[in-house]
Order: sequence, then structure tokens, then C-alpha cells
Amino acid sequence: MGSLGEGINHFAVDLFQQIRQSGRENIFFCPLSIMSALAMTSLGAREHTESQIQKVLHFNEITENKKGGTTVDPVSHRVEKPGYIHHQFQNLLTDLKKSTDAYELNIANRLYGEKTFLFLQAYMDNVKKFYLASVESADFVNAAEESRKMINSWVESQTNEKIKDLFPKDSLGSLTVLVLVNAVYFKGQWCQKFKKENTGEEKFWLNKDMQVKILEIPYKGQELSMMVLLPNEVDGLQKLEDQLTAEKLIEWTSPQNMRERQVNLHLPRFKVEENYDLQATLEALGMVDAFNKEKADFSGMTGRRDLVVSKVLHKSFVEVNEEGTEAAAATGVVVVSTSVRIPDSFHCDHPFLFFIKHNKTNSILFYGRVSSP
Repeated sequence: MGSLGEGINHFAVDLFQQIRQSGRENIFFCPLSIMSALAMTSLGAREHTESQIQKVLHFNEITENKKGGTTVDPVSHRVEKPGYIHHQFQNLLTDLKKSTDAYELNIANRLYGEKTFLFLQAYMDNVKKFYLASVESADFVNAAEESRKMINSWVESQTNEKIKDLFPKDSLGSLTVLVLVNAVYFKGQWCQKFKKENTGEEKFWLNKDMQVKILEIPYKGQELSMMVLLPNEVDGLQKLEDQLTAEKLIEWTSPQNMRERQVNLHLPRFKVEENYDLQATLEALGMVDAFNKEKADFSGMTGRRDLVVSKVLHKSFVEVNEEGTEAAAATGVVVVSTSVRIPDSFHCDHPFLFFIKHNKTNSILFYGRVSSP
């Protein structure tokens, strides 16, 4: 695995495979958002805490394929050492933040630190440098509720008011020391809009050798696309999900496996809003010590070993209609073939998977499943 984009895609599939065990019908999350927040956390982690977070985020695999020397300045060496990972985040976030008239994409990182705590300047500098994050002071000790409202208000402003109350009542308290937040908002129009007069009510069939049709629908500007994975069988989604790996996803959606072709597309309008408390999910993936006050080591943030992660919350929203897509998250006609012949009609009238990707880096920004639109 060579690139951050591949790492994000592996993390996306890992998360999806965990989340789908919860029995939810619809799923929607932003792997980039979750990964950014955890990567900022890993900058201040040390020892096993750091290595566990990096393993869950696939940083170690990206590192192994990177060649080249690093500067051995003692402060920067820790950051340079993991295969330029944090540099890759800096480049990706800078790339995604470029202004364009084709679509709206806002990615914002922010740290809120308890004002009575002294954070190491090197940590604050690295978070600003690599994650383009602003660092704000908050009074969690005396004004936890006001601080919670302030943070939620910032998230709301960054996501066009689509993500409200990321942190629910009583989720922050006097023991809160640091809150790392990532917010993502995307609004894009299809390259070719669906005709409104052709939009109508249709049946959506709920669930009945792996066969799947894959379609890429580019957004205006062609820098971002939605990929739709539609099982051939009405009840084929579980089989598709059981066999889905990041390697297959990357292979199926790679440019050499794609052919451009005229297609008669039927895609339902849908809206999905989801909330996730990710602690159990991340622990299942191997990030255990960060949540354990006996074992957590975030001494890279304060110089002391008295910090522990208490919550990782993620909230997401997506709406797809004839015009295009609006998606937000806080903590995203070309046809491709998978050896089966793609028919001239692509009819999404039964459960399917979809994701929104950044084409240049092949990074999944948003990932979801629609079982009940």
C-alpha cells in the first residue's frame, strides 16, 4: 500500500464491516473525517497507544512502501518518521481545500483545549501545520455546557447547518481536556442532471458467484464522483458485503477497468442521517489503549501521561436528488465492468452501496449503504 488514499479506502471498508454488524438499514459516514481526527490524536500519542492508532489507520502499511530519508531533527523526526503520513494528510487537505466553482467542499479541523492545561508547543505547531487546524481555548472546568454549545455551533457553521449537536448534552464535562473536531461539507451537482419530468415514484425492492454492476456518476468539474455498487440480484447485497475488501474495491473502480458508455440510469432520491459512537468499533479494530486510563499515553500532547480518549463521536448527513448531492459529516455517465457485461439500464431499485471519491487521489470521502431510501 503506497498512498494515503489507499489507506483511507482500507479504513473505510474496515469501518463499514464493523458498523454493518449493528443491524442498521442505512449507513453513511465520512472515513476522511474520522481518520483526520484520529490522525491528529496520533500526533500526540506515544508507545503502544500510538502504534495501535497507526495500525487501525493503516499508517504502518503506507509507511512500509515509502522510500527516502528523513531529517533527524529530534522534534520533527517523530513526525517525519511514519512514512511522511502527516505530510500526505497536509497535501490531501490542501488539495481538497482548493477553491473551485464546480462544487462546494469544506473540510475544517479544530482543537479545543482546556485553558488551564499546558499543551506542548511542538504538538500545537504540528497539528496546525499538517492538519491545517486552528487551536482554540475552552473552559471545560467551569463552563463545560457553554463550551459544548460553542463547539457544536462551530460544527454547524462548517457544515451548512446540516450537522447539529455533534456533542450531545453532558458529553463534555469538567474532566474534558481536549476536543479534536473535524467537519466536512460537500455539495455537488451532477455533470448531467436528471430531468425533473422523469422523476417519479417507483418500487424499491428490499432484500432476496458474485455479480455486481458498478457505475461512476461524475460531479460537475469531474474532480469528484459517486460510485454505485449494485448487486445483480435483488437480495444480493449481503453476499456483496461479505466478500467486499478494500483491494477488490480499488481494483473494480480503477481507471483501467472502466469503459465509458451511454446508460439509462434510475437512481432513487435518498436522504440518510446517522450518528455513531465509535469507541467499541475502534476497540474492535485494535485501538484499545487510547480509551484505557491505565494504559493511554498521550504524553506527546502535554509531556505527562494523564490523558485518555473518552469519546469518538461521528455524525453524518447525505441527500441525493436530481440536481446532485449534498453531504456533510463531522468527527463526500461512466460505467465500469467487473468482468460482467454492463447492461444499458442501471436500475437502482434494490439495496446498494455507494461512495463519493476524490478522483485524483482515489480517496473515499464518504461511504454508505442505502437499504431503505
